[in-house]
Amino acid sequence: MSTSTNVVMPQMGESIAEGTIVRWIKKVGDSVDRDEPLFEISTDKVDAEIPSPAAGRLAEIKVKEGETVPVNSVVAVIGAAGEAVAPASEPALPEAAVGQPETKPAAAAAPAKAQPQQAPAPEEDAGAGDDAHRQRTSPLVRRIAQEHNVDLSQVHGTGINGRVTKSDILEFIESGGAKAKPTPAAPAAPPTPVVTYAPGERVQIVPMSVMRKKIAEHMVLSAHTSPHVYSVYEVNFGKIAAYREKKKKEFEAAGAKLTYTAFIAKVIVEAIRQFPAINASIDGTNIIYKKDINLGIAVALDNGLIVPVIRNADERNLLGLSRAIDDLATRARSKKLNPEEVQGGTFTITNPGVFGALYGLPLINQPQVAILGVGAIEKRAVVVDDAIAIRPMCHISLGYDHRLIDGAEAGRFLAFVKERLEHFDDSHG
Repeated sequence: MSTSTNVVMPQMGESIAEGTIVRWIKKVGDSVDRDEPLFEISTDKVDAEIPSPAAGRLAEIKVKEGETVPVNSVVAVIGAAGEAVAPASEPALPEAAVGQPETKPAAAAAPAKAQPQQAPAPEEDAGAGDDAHRQRTSPLVRRIAQEHNVDLSQVHGTGINGRVTKSDILEFIESGGAKAKPTPAAPAAPPTPVVTYAPGERVQIVPMSVMRKKIAEHMVLSAHTSPHVYSVYEVNFGKIAAYREKKKKEFEAAGAKLTYTAFIAKVIVEAIRQFPAINASIDGTNIIYKKDINLGIAVALDNGLIVPVIRNADERNLLGLSRAIDDLATRARSKKLNPEEVQGGTFTITNPGVFGALYGLPLINQPQVAILGVGAIEKRAVVVDDAIAIRPMCHISLGYDHRLIDGAEAGRFLAFVKERLEHFDDSHG
């Protein structure tokens, strides 16, 4: 009787349909304990280390590093300790997801139309919101299609069984396909390729990591979606520096690091209550005002950036925000975040100042309409009561979607934030 256990690609979130194997932590033949990290994946939402579902020996790896497969696909097999392992071989086609017809491994290289009982051809199920396309696309892809008025039947899918991936629809939009007629008389001429290096030039070519590709996709989408405008204010952090010094040991005793980010997050929550348009999204010609304040706090990683979310940040005091920021940042760097912890943000704070930047002009984290950039907090000579004084100063910038937020509204929001930061006391904590 076989004692092997199949290891499947987990569904890391309700809207996630596939994942990419970034790295195998264990090799074929290695012993592994239950819940010990086995491999690392990357999805549209989060990077994570996946634990082994059973103890034993890694008998077979079915999906190579860098490959993307649907959720519930078998990616490896765990055998009993001491059991013989299979020789390394080419990965088989991932098992079909529940509700789809079973396919044979030999059909992996065959075109989708050669497989029996497949979904109807695109012309029979046209429309961005019908059932056929709902099965072959993720909610993220359908949302992008709706925002850009794209008919998904016109988009060529390169995913499993013709699935339209996020890359497919972004490429379609960037190429001007969103405005193209369903049956153009002639295909548009491809854009002239940008020459990135000359023949004979000394270069090193390195493929983008999965995370870097996803960041690039999100940034291109943001730049194409929102007309970005920026306002920058200078803030005196003198009172906050003194307050932090006074309260630091008290917070450490309570198990929290009292950072400047926690103060900024607390004040941002107050400001959003006064200016709800900052905490909104745009859906066509409708404005969606978010009742919950879910703060995204950008965390820099070795190979990119991730934005974990503090849900209902307005329900936390300064100590609660400090704990949440420290916890999310620690788990982000160790790849221990859950998918829901990087979703649903309504406003984002990013801090390029930790690297010494005077200020930053970040791109908006879609579908949000604003983002706060925090510059370096440095002692500078300033005029206080008509005298020269040394104070810890910081530039804060607000990037905002000009479709919804005007310069006057952004100015009032930043003026409110500046006033609260410069006069922070126990009443704000």
